[in-house]
Amino acid sequence: MQFRQQALAKLQSPEELDLPVRFARPQGWLVLSVTVVVMAAASVWAVTGSVTSTVNAPAVLTHGEGSYILQSPAAGQVTAVLAKEGQRLPADSPVLKVRTAGGDAVVRTVAAGRITALAATIGQIIATGANVAAVEKVASPDDPLYATVYVPAQNAGSIAAGAAVDLTVQTVPSQQYGVLRGKVKSVDRTAQSAQQIAAFLGDSQLGEQFTKEGRPVAVLVRLGTSSATKSGYRWSSAEGPPYALTSMTMATGSIRLADQRPVDWLLP
Repeated sequence: MQFRQQALAKLQSPEELDLPVRFARPQGWLVLSVTVVVMAAASVWAVTGSVTSTVNAPAVLTHGEGSYILQSPAAGQVTAVLAKEGQRLPADSPVLKVRTAGGDAVVRTVAAGRITALAATIGQIIATGANVAAVEKVASPDDPLYATVYVPAQNAGSIAAGAAVDLTVQTVPSQQYGVLRGKVKSVDRTAQSAQQIAAFLGDSQLGEQFTKEGRPVAVLVRLGTSSATKSGYRWSSAEGPPYALTSMTMATGSIRLADQRPVDWLLP
């Protein structure tokens, strides 16, 4: 009680009323000033600045029109294989000969293209509608390659035509030769099913692989060309790999998304 009375008496003493009150030390004012400046700068950057982001997704090097799966119109036994993998054929060319109950039938190409896979061998019994070959739709060896990137559907709206794309090609050591350059040509706004992907690529396994985590959106990428490289395409390195690229080569695409203002993240 004695100490409490002394404290009250000191507060009530009129002799203390004319003393200045210290609200903050100089160091405190310095910290407050720096904090205000930083917050002001952050606010300006949030409104006027931009943030660049990318999305990575699996990709395949193909010709622009894709591929198709050739099916047998009749059931029977394969007696002859009339085409080879890698062979380029015009439309209506013979691929297989099948012996049926009504006589021999010939399986022919639907459109001009290159045989990328043969799924039938001599002596094999096949059913009507069986997949016997995959044919890439390419009429000329000079037709350019494109890359088809299968991005998650939620990112499709942020991809603009002309956006920069870097492609890490599976058959090219990126540490030595760099990445393949390209730009977005078009974005398919409809999500692709496994069947649609398989029909375009001529490979049912890729259709299943690319839809494991949901139905993706196909982004068609035009590859940059260069007369200074062996492949004929533009790379992040000066010369790129010392060999040509082939279709149906797997890659990983890194697509630059549309720039965003930081303040947009706070808006509903």
